[in-house]
Amino acid sequence: MEVMEAVKGRRTIRRYKTQAVSDDALQTVLEAARWAPSWANTQCWSFVVVRDAQKRAQIAGYLHSSTPGRENRAVQALRDAPILIVACAERFLSGFHRTGEHKGFPATDKGDWFMFDLALAMQNLALTACSLGLGTAHVGNFDAVAVAKLLKLPQNTAVVELMPLGYPDESPEPRPRKELKEMVFYEEYGKTKP
Repeated sequence: MEVMEAVKGRRTIRRYKTQAVSDDALQTVLEAARWAPSWANTQCWSFVVVRDAQKRAQIAGYLHSSTPGRENRAVQALRDAPILIVACAERFLSGFHRTGEHKGFPATDKGDWFMFDLALAMQNLALTACSLGLGTAHVGNFDAVAVAKLLKLPQNTAVVELMPLGYPDESPEPRPRKELKEMVFYEEYGKTKP
């Protein structure tokens, strides 16, 4: 599969088949995440692979709904997908000065850069999964402290994202995208191409 084919073909999958994901496929998607770029090559990420159905269901119970009175649509995905990847990041590593008198202080006004680095790794993982015929979903609305406690994460490591991984049991249509002219400007914000 070509890169742009994976970029345009990737979908958020919320329904999964019970078919197991091979260890080879799992290693391939994790390897893709490992090769993502990161601030000063800090590679602040770590991943907890959860196959146990009871633990996946427990984590699904920590999801919040963005619509009152309605269950988060990712709950069933976390329960049904044969694998759940819990994406974690070490805090105060990426985006910080590493040497000299400013060591340990933010290098830019953005502060801790771990969200950006981890997003790069998880998109690598999601695109590679798509190229293998696997589905994923980026899940971020959950009780990260409860998940961290359940998985016994070190104190300075944050749970950032949950990603179910498995064979899709649905084929969602592509969602509409803004036109480039609505989001790309030249030389200054708001200036369209001459």
